[in-house]
Amino acid sequence: MAKKSKKQQQPGGTPATVALTAAGVEFTVHSYDHDPSHPSYGEEAAEAMGVSPERVFKTLVADIDGALTVAVVPVAGQLDLKALAAAVGGKRATMADPTLAERTTGYVRGGISPLGQRKRLPTVLDASASAHTTICVSAGRRGLEVELAPEDLAKLTEAVLAPIGRSS
Repeated sequence: MAKKSKKQQQPGGTPATVALTAAGVEFTVHSYDHDPSHPSYGEEAAEAMGVSPERVFKTLVADIDGALTVAVVPVAGQLDLKALAAAVGGKRATMADPTLAERTTGYVRGGISPLGQRKRLPTVLDASASAHTTICVSAGRRGLEVELAPEDLAKLTEAVLAPIGRSS
């Protein structure tokens, strides 16, 4: 779990870690054995890493008025679709078709990262992220997370910060 810098690129990295390395952003990679029977990818990550679920963020893809948008919210809560639509000036949001989300981002469900996506999508990061020094998001595959400063994530994804999460 060594910190990575632009001078230390891990061979066989994911598009997310390659993007972070290319940007010169400081991050830590966390790897764990993914259990396919676990009911929640995000909760599994938090438990496996021993990190508070408020600091582990899941990446969800929604359809807002016909356009795909990425939402990054804490695994401890849920996505507020109405708030997400409002954050990008839309009217109606629904969860995107999983196959379309995978095809568009280049990642598999449970491993979709907000970083290094095949097609850059508008991104909204839940405002609660700014309360933490670092947060964890998927590194692009199940069982792999990256920990980084929320402001670095927001800058690299050109994310809007908005209160789009709600407690479970």
